Amino acid sequence: MTTTGAEAGALVLVADDVEANVELLRDQLTALGYRVIQAADGPSALARAAADAPDLCLLDVSMPAGDLGVDPRDTGYEVCRRLKQDPRTARIPVIFVTAQNDPSARVRAIEAGGDDFLLKPHDRHVLGARVRSLLQLKRATDALAESLERLQGEQRTREDLVRMVVHDLKTPLTAILATLEMLRDGDFGAIDERPLRALSDVEGKAEDLLGLIQDLLDVSKVEEQSLLLQPEPIAPAALVAELCFDWAARFQQAQTTTRIEVAEDAPVFAADKTLLKRVLSNLVQNAITHASVPVTLTFLAHREGEGIRLSVQDDGPGIPEVNRERIFQKFAQLRDAGAPKVRSSGLGLAFCRVAVESHGGRIWVESALGEGSTFHLVLPTRPALATVPLRPAAP
Repeated sequence: MTTTGAEAGALVLVADDVEANVELLRDQLTALGYRVIQAADGPSALARAAADAPDLCLLDVSMPAGDLGVDPRDTGYEVCRRLKQDPRTARIPVIFVTAQNDPSARVRAIEAGGDDFLLKPHDRHVLGARVRSLLQLKRATDALAESLERLQGEQRTREDLVRMVVHDLKTPLTAILATLEMLRDGDFGAIDERPLRALSDVEGKAEDLLGLIQDLLDVSKVEEQSLLLQPEPIAPAALVAELCFDWAARFQQAQTTTRIEVAEDAPVFAADKTLLKRVLSNLVQNAITHASVPVTLTFLAHREGEGIRLSVQDDGPGIPEVNRERIFQKFAQLRDAGAPKVRSSGLGLAFCRVAVESHGGRIWVESALGEGSTFHLVLPTRPALATVPLRPAAP
């Protein structure tokens, strides 16, 4: 039966050191509409596969090994193994055609990455069916890989565009903040109390926006492995006191109550203070904005093994269990009928995760609906690296 459709004209590599076997396979494959190239030993089989990119390989197990460093009786297995390890040839299907009729030969063929196994002498109809099946599978796999590569390219383009836009937003926003500060300080003349309060509110929102922009830029740097840590010694009590001082005006405005519980055994540790304060600030911001009533925030610190645990606890609405992992994903937008409607970038907690993990630490949340949430950060006393390691993206 002659092959028709997309498989017709496919290129098949036949690797066998017995010319009679090659001629038999060539005749059968040519009759089915395939083109055939051949190799008589392991090194030439690898070379032809890399140079000609065949659609399928038929390998004998026993043939000259050349410089492959294996017993000639195992050459086919080594050739298959190397084909599957080389990105240029990894998707080429391999059928072993051998006279070795024992279970161990089949096991070794599978372990080497073989896709099918035929015994000599083979039935030409079985050969044709196996070849057609694997060529169809390869065509589908190639199409899927091309589609994935295209989508990844489009995703990279979108992310590059977002980074450029976000970077360009930062400069005018910084100028806006500087002007607002000058207005608030009276550099352009005295301002009455009511417009001054409005001006302060606008300045606060602009600072929130600047923080979101910086979060996005830093998340991108982490994903590109280009974010550098600048660790310095940090005393837990001083860190929390400084954080509460920075947020004092917002706490007063939101009627937020704060408590600090720093254990005596909480160690001084090394971390990038700027990144860590932004992590804690994101947790504070979330606790305040996602609650419909004033909340109580408790800041805790104590020794955890060879490191330190920092926790931010609130008595807000809590987080449904189904969302407790998803909230750390980039751009996650959660829909919960019981929570107040809040405009969110879905980026703050993603930044928290990558910033904490860049120090060799971990972050997670414990929560109960109606009883509040506690975000925990466990950090080593010294980060292992000064450069952020890349973590695989969440699905």
